[in-house]
Amino acid sequence: MGFIMDGLDAEAYDRTYKDSQLIARIIGYFRPKLLLMLAVTALVVFSSLLDAIYPILISNTIDTLVLSKVWQTALLLVGFVLIAAVLSWTCNMFRQWFAARAVGDVVLQLRKDAFSSVMDRDMSFFDEFISGKIVSRVTSDTESFATVVTLSLNLLSQVLLFLIIATVLFFRSWHLALLTFSILPLIIVVALIFRAVARRATQRSQRSLARVNANVQEVVSGITVAKNFRQEQSMYNDFSGVNKQWYKVNVLSGSLYNGIFPVLVAIANIGTTIVIYFGGSNVLSHTISAGDWFLFVQSIGLLWSPLTGIASFWSQFQLGLSASERVFALLDAEPRVHQIDQQPVKQLRGEIEFKDVYFSYDDRQTVLPSFNLKIKAGETVAFVGHTGAGKSSLGKLVARFYEFQGGKILVDGLDIRTFDLAAFHRQLGIVPQVPFLFSGSVADNIRYARPEAAYKDVMAVAQRIGGGDWLEALPEGLDTQVGEEGKALSMGQRQLVALARVLLQDPSIIIMDEATASVDPLTEAQIQESLDLILEQRTAIVIAHRLSTIRHADRIIVLNKGLVVEEGNHEHLMQQAGHYAELYNTYFRHQSPDYRPGEGFVPVAQQLKDEGVA
Repeated sequence: MGFIMDGLDAEAYDRTYKDSQLIARIIGYFRPKLLLMLAVTALVVFSSLLDAIYPILISNTIDTLVLSKVWQTALLLVGFVLIAAVLSWTCNMFRQWFAARAVGDVVLQLRKDAFSSVMDRDMSFFDEFISGKIVSRVTSDTESFATVVTLSLNLLSQVLLFLIIATVLFFRSWHLALLTFSILPLIIVVALIFRAVARRATQRSQRSLARVNANVQEVVSGITVAKNFRQEQSMYNDFSGVNKQWYKVNVLSGSLYNGIFPVLVAIANIGTTIVIYFGGSNVLSHTISAGDWFLFVQSIGLLWSPLTGIASFWSQFQLGLSASERVFALLDAEPRVHQIDQQPVKQLRGEIEFKDVYFSYDDRQTVLPSFNLKIKAGETVAFVGHTGAGKSSLGKLVARFYEFQGGKILVDGLDIRTFDLAAFHRQLGIVPQVPFLFSGSVADNIRYARPEAAYKDVMAVAQRIGGGDWLEALPEGLDTQVGEEGKALSMGQRQLVALARVLLQDPSIIIMDEATASVDPLTEAQIQESLDLILEQRTAIVIAHRLSTIRHADRIIVLNKGLVVEEGNHEHLMQQAGHYAELYNTYFRHQSPDYRPGEGFVPVAQQLKDEGVA
């Protein structure tokens, strides 16, 4: 049992809602469709009245035949039954049509809200939670949400039918009606017991499906790595495990749901037996007519169908409520990045200042204990340091991808938390180490930051990147399709497209996780030339991986455990023979033109001599 439930715990942002809260929010989504839903409700009522006519007309027909044997009356009643059947079919058709339109529109809006909520989440949300499970909430759960409404409309029709038939039965024979309803408390008790376990079962089913979706997405995203290390079988085994878990969870749920229906049918059959026995006795004693007795027998199915339906289809109802609960939890997830104001952002000069900034990702390990630094407008600052020193975190904080817990970050003297984020991000260019391209053409990806940009502007920017020589290698120039995630292009070409995209954006501040790794020397030269172009007269925070970038920086900031331990240019820091010199030997020495393979650690004095610094 433990294996079956492994990994099916709620996410940290999940919350529990009462059924009344869920239903109230669902009704809120249907409020704009009020007129359409009123029409559906009216058709449900009319359809229920027509369905209730069947047993009543047949009952009257039996009494008419028994009493007077007037065949003309019987034929007339048969005609009424046929007319009622046609009207009932017509009502149901329009009811289904209107309901499908209303439910479809609501699911469309809910999916838009869920997707918008995902777009509004900060980067820490995506770092913490698996993307495949988030996708499942936006797609599968919003679809399941429609089940609640569809089932509710069907049950509403049956409940109305129940009330109409019950009223008629009490009017015809109240004592036989009381006998008929004697099993009602037993059905209600069974339904409530089933209800208590149905929600947990459906939640586990949804979570297991989310695990399957997450696994498939991870496999597809990492298929290159898997094939490189020949791990296809291992990935298949992982998928087989989560898929088997989904199977077992749904078998348990199915057994639970299917087990309740025979119990309810057995209880309903007891009620039918009571009606047949006592009703037949009353007919023989002439207490009730044969037509009334038939009415009771014929109506027994109509009476128990809504009650057994509520219980036997409770799985679907709970599935819809569980799905809506997961979607609403996504909508209600608290953002971690909080803006204290939404001030418009004018053209930025790009001056950045960190004042006693404290930052931790998980409240357990401090990344920046008390960080202080001022970056002048137009200055290029390269951050270097061992892994975990806090280099990338600084760029993420400036971009407002994460919330810092203490201190201030000022841009042009203003608290970054007071900016309108959309306006601020328009003046912020980000160059990741591994560029991501969307499906479409090269031109589409370059104009991603400025969709309104004309083709000639895109071409002008592309020709400025690397002198435009890289365009000649593209089969169709700017119209070349990049494929999924840009896989139709080489890594170097993808990086050049990403740089052109930033250049077209024309931001005031650049945050760059240096993009010159894993490319050939010619492409690296083109990228470096493009970087020089992009960084010109812009403030730049560079997470440096290449010696060439460090040498071009106005200032090098050496970090250790979230603190500035050294700063200056390359020559100055090398003369200090401190932490930077150690990093140079570890990470950058092999990139020097005079590097001799196998020479190992070179004393700082020798490095300075080789480079003509001392």
